[in-house]
Amino acid sequence: MLNLARRVHVTPRQLDEGLSALGLDGTQHLIVHSSLRSFGQLEGGAATLLHSLEQHAATLVAPAFSYQTLMRGPQSPVYARFGRETRVSRDIGRLPQMMVERPDALRSFHPALSFVALGQQAADLTAQQSLDSPYSPIGALYALDGYALLIGVDHSSNTSIHYGEYLAGMPLLTRYVPLDGGVAASSFPNCSADFERLGPYVLPSIAYVGKSRLRLYRVRALVDAAVCLLTHDPQALLCNYSGCRCQQVRQMVQQAGLHPRPHPAAPSPQHAPEAVSQL
Repeated sequence: MLNLARRVHVTPRQLDEGLSALGLDGTQHLIVHSSLRSFGQLEGGAATLLHSLEQHAATLVAPAFSYQTLMRGPQSPVYARFGRETRVSRDIGRLPQMMVERPDALRSFHPALSFVALGQQAADLTAQQSLDSPYSPIGALYALDGYALLIGVDHSSNTSIHYGEYLAGMPLLTRYVPLDGGVAASSFPNCSADFERLGPYVLPSIAYVGKSRLRLYRVRALVDAAVCLLTHDPQALLCNYSGCRCQQVRQMVQQAGLHPRPHPAAPSPQHAPEAVSQL
């Protein structure tokens, strides 16, 4: 006999209650990684999620990565273009795309690894990014004692850990992106497939909304835990998939070790074109 499970229906009020249960009261600076499917069926979809998050955060940030702009090498013909309206890669999620579509949102300049932000500190956060340190907006959140919210996703979606890798001194790869009509080299991290290994070292606040588990972390706790773990075991967060770029990073670590980078209280980018202007 076919057993069809009834789909869980989640209301905006239930979502608000879940965010309030985490202690989000509208004063926090928040980076969000989310899966709409994790709720079951959220009434109003991404629009409801965005509205509720805005009510519970002073600043709302999300990765708005667009991997389709990555180029094969420094001599590649420049076909791709990046601008304020460039679509977010599908696997990053519907929420960041909806934020990009908001006229009042700001998006950072990086053609492949941009961040989008709304609210109080949006301009400062998006201005922090550089080609050498694409995850510097996380450093700005660190300075603000901000939070990372995982909605129905695990640490493989958690970009704050990449900033911990950066500070710990993990080697960075070089990838090429279109910038100002030419080709620019940018630092690029290893993959995040095994970031869940950091889980036991940092504890979240947890709430459940429908079928979704919401986990809230202090960015400082995530970054500091990643630095500590990698200092003791530099290969701890590298995956073991044979075809992954993690294997190149692993070889670099084995040959040269880690070279910790400065941890400024308020990061100053080495190369930070203005955040891409509003629509």
